[in-house]
Amino acid sequence: MQPKQISDKEFNNYYKGYVNKALGKSLLQGLAEGMLETHAFFEAIPKEKEEYQYAEGKWTPKEILLHLIDTERVFAYRALFFARATQVELKGFDQDEFALNSNANKRSMEDLLEEYIAVRTSSVVLFTSFSEEMLQQMGVASNFPLSVRAAGYIICGHEKHHTAILQERYL
Repeated sequence: MQPKQISDKEFNNYYKGYVNKALGKSLLQGLAEGMLETHAFFEAIPKEKEEYQYAEGKWTPKEILLHLIDTERVFAYRALFFARATQVELKGFDQDEFALNSNANKRSMEDLLEEYIAVRTSSVVLFTSFSEEMLQQMGVASNFPLSVRAAGYIICGHEKHHTAILQERYL
């Protein structure tokens, strides 16, 4: 399944940029290739830049990586719920509160990357388990409709969005 098959009714317009960044690959290919690309990208960040902020109050590369991990967990959870249950409505999460309470900068980049690989591997296995019908099922997250497959494509595009920002403003 290619992301061009996803209707705008399957996700909040806020996520359109993320879904668009996932264009051209199947969901499973995007998740698998994204894992390799994102791991290599963060592994190559110089040690002296791991806790760098380009402006006051901006996240560091370590905090951004943990934000990717947290967000992937949230969207995989949403996908799991919507694939397994009907008429589900899930609340949103405050990404800034999560980042503030993450302790990312107290962890090593190696430790964060190990967690990233574990979470992404789990996501790949989860999305592999979904039938085509499950991938099209819908629920409500943060007061907006969301399909199982859109949740997966958002994961793929979200990490591309943040690695581009890191490349542009941090490195």
